[in-house]
Amino acid sequence: MKMSGGVEWAVHCCVVLSQAEGPVPTQRLAEYHGISRTYLAKHLQQLSRAGLVTSTEGRVGGYLLTRAAEDITVLDVILAIEGTEPAFRCTEIRMNGPFPPSPQACKRPCGVNRVMQAAEQAWRSSLRSVTIADLAAGVTDDNGPQTFDRVREWLAT
Repeated sequence: MKMSGGVEWAVHCCVVLSQAEGPVPTQRLAEYHGISRTYLAKHLQQLSRAGLVTSTEGRVGGYLLTRAAEDITVLDVILAIEGTEPAFRCTEIRMNGPFPPSPQACKRPCGVNRVMQAAEQAWRSSLRSVTIADLAAGVTDDNGPQTFDRVREWLAT
């Protein structure tokens, strides 16, 4: 499965927003991550449409998470960016060959469909089990307890 770069950007931005003390402007998030402001704005709008972030306007405007980081999963972010369609779509190719199964046999998904659906369920379950708060805790573990203090200070300048 291949995901767009916007997924990585959106997840990282949600982690930063989980630690911010107020709204964070798109420009500031883009500068922090060294990415395109225009492209990031598109993804922040997708997160907003999905109800994961909200935007405020004005001099101190920017983006905020709409709920606690413990209540937003990595899967929520991915679905906001990539959409909710399954990764695999069965087209019943087995009906195209010279020996198609009976219509009765096609009422049950084939082995390919079953294995792909099981893999997708496992993938979604794994991503549903990790929250933005979990990722934020990992940042602190990886980079030290002062990491988000420095991030908040940088965002405020």
